[in-house]
Amino acid sequence: MTPLPGRCACGAIRFVISLTDPDAQARTSICHCHACKRFTGGEHAVTTRVPRSAFAFTRGAEHVRVHEADMGSRSDGDRGEEGEGQAGGGRKSALHREFCGVCGGPLLEYGPNAGDNIYVFYGTLEDHARGQVEPRGEFFCRLRDPWMPEIEGLFQKQEINE
Repeated sequence: MTPLPGRCACGAIRFVISLTDPDAQARTSICHCHACKRFTGGEHAVTTRVPRSAFAFTRGAEHVRVHEADMGSRSDGDRGEEGEGQAGGGRKSALHREFCGVCGGPLLEYGPNAGDNIYVFYGTLEDHARGQVEPRGEFFCRLRDPWMPEIEGLFQKQEINE
């Protein structure tokens, strides 16, 4: 397989993802949870899960910044909204998001449940690379905005652990 190159919005940071079996090692998903909406400023986020060991910065690693968000103890899609149901037995979780310190563009995210994986923001991949890891499913569909249609052919989950 051809390596999957990507970069931040300004190009100060570049990376490559090297997978031997993209069907088994990568999964691109669309998430409609409130945290993803707020972070991306859109109706959803699109990320590609890959093994951390498959990801390498090729330029500008010194520009990478990390934001750590306390996501509370939620699995309800609201992640941090007060007054919503709690899950996870009161454990707090931190979501780490890496972004470019020059342009502010998002790169990837990972949390305590990611194991040895990271979630690369799909739009950071070069055009030809995105075609090799197209979306397979949607999460938190119950939070999909009414004007956003279901995407035919993708699995649909109302919650994350359904």
